[in-house]
Amino acid sequence: MQATSAGDLDWVLDDLVERLADVHHAVVHSDDGLLLGRSSSFARADAEQFAAMSAALYGLARSAGRRFDGGAVRQAVIELDRAVLFVTAAGSNACIALQAGEDANPGMVAYEMNSTVRRVGPHLSIAPRHVRSEQIPFPRP
Repeated sequence: MQATSAGDLDWVLDDLVERLADVHHAVVHSDDGLLLGRSSSFARADAEQFAAMSAALYGLARSAGRRFDGGAVRQAVIELDRAVLFVTAAGSNACIALQAGEDANPGMVAYEMNSTVRRVGPHLSIAPRHVRSEQIPFPRP
């Protein structure tokens, strides 16, 4: 991450959550689900789970775009009975994800997420993590 620490960007997520009606939580995470920052409304353990789930959602959307020649992912949205989850690319190898209530204005949420990315996106970019194959433990038969 280009910022000195993930906590340096937590205030950006707090600002995003506070500006939008019926938005509860927000995180910044790497493409592979590593939590990089969270709004103060989110307990760390919950934020880590949300980061992992939203990275999986974003990865699925990216795969569908490649497989069916749909292009790059702009945003992934999941509507639940009582919540809406949004995931948006936020710089190189990073995403912003947030959870909103059912009464949130999806157009305003998308607009504000994209505005936030334009403002601070370069600070959200991270280098991809590489794992050498000999570092991956395999169970022995």
